[in-house]
Amino acid sequence: MQYRRLGSAGMKVSAISLGGWINFGASKMEHDTAQAIIKAAYDSSINFFDLADVYARGEAERQMGAVLQQFPRSTLVISSKLFWPMSDDVNDRGLSRKHIMQSIDASLKRLGTDYLDIYFCHRADPETPLIETVRAMDDLIHQGKILYWGTSEWSGEQIAAASDLCEKHGFYPPQVEQPQYSLLYRERVEQEILPVTEPRGIGLVVWSPLAQGVLTGKYDEGAPADSRFGKPPTTPWGEEERKQMLSAANLSRVRALKAVADDLGVTRSQLALAWVLRQPGVSSVITGATSPSQVADNVKAADLTLNPDVLARIDQIMQG
Repeated sequence: MQYRRLGSAGMKVSAISLGGWINFGASKMEHDTAQAIIKAAYDSSINFFDLADVYARGEAERQMGAVLQQFPRSTLVISSKLFWPMSDDVNDRGLSRKHIMQSIDASLKRLGTDYLDIYFCHRADPETPLIETVRAMDDLIHQGKILYWGTSEWSGEQIAAASDLCEKHGFYPPQVEQPQYSLLYRERVEQEILPVTEPRGIGLVVWSPLAQGVLTGKYDEGAPADSRFGKPPTTPWGEEERKQMLSAANLSRVRALKAVADDLGVTRSQLALAWVLRQPGVSSVITGATSPSQVADNVKAADLTLNPDVLARIDQIMQG
C-alpha cells in the first residue's frame, strides 16, 4: 500500500480508502459481510475509513464502527461528516455551532470511539455565518474530539474563504476537501478546486473515483437490473445523473479504455483509480465494496504507475 500525507499535514492516509456510502448500514449488508470487507481492507493495509452521519441515517457509522473496534485505534484514520438533516428537528441540520456540537457526540457514540481523525462539513451552509462554523470546528480540535477538519463539495471560493478566515483569527484551517473526481468528472476539480487547495496545503480525498461503477465496465451493455443505475432513482436529480453517466459518449469511452487496461494487464477499475492517484494533489481515493474480492482488486491500483504514453492514450480516448 502507498501512503500519502493529508495535504501538508503530518498524518498519512492510505492511497486507497474504504467508504461507507450506499452499502454499509443498508439492510442488504449483513454484519458478517461487512466484517469480511472491513477486515480485508485492514489486512490489505488500508488505514482510512470514511463515513457520514447521514449514511443510512447513522447505521453505516454503527455497522462499520462495530467492526473497526477490533483493531488498534492508533492504526486507523476514521472520518465522518455532518450537514444533512438527521431528523425533522429544525436545528438537526446544517453547520450551526449547535448542530456541530451535537452531531460530533452522536457520531462518536455510534462509532464507539473517543475522537475522529477527520470531521467534514458535508456541504457549505448558506444559513450559518462562516465564522461560526470554523470557530466550532477549531473548538472541537481543542477539545480533542477531532484531529483535523475538512470540507466536502465546497466551491473553490468557499474553501479559500474558510482557509483565509482561519488564518486571520488563528483557527485551525481546513486540511482536506472531499470532492467528486474521476475520468468522467474532472473539470471542476482540475480547474477550480486544485488551484485553491494545493497552494494552501489542503489534501483531496475523492469520492466516486469509478464514476459510480461506470468505469468498471459493468454498464458496457446497459444497466443491469441489480445495479445502481438499473434501479429507479431515489433522488430528484437521479434520472438526470443516470442519463449523464450512461450517455453514449461515456459508454463508448469506457469501452475503449478496456484495450488500455488489457495491455497493462489490469482491470478498468484499477486503471481508473491509478489515473486519479496520478494527481499529486490527491491524498486518497475513497472506494466502495460489496465483497472482499472488490477490496483486493481496488488495492492493487495503489502500486500501479501510469507512464506518460499511457496517460496520453487515456486522454485521447476521453477527448474523443
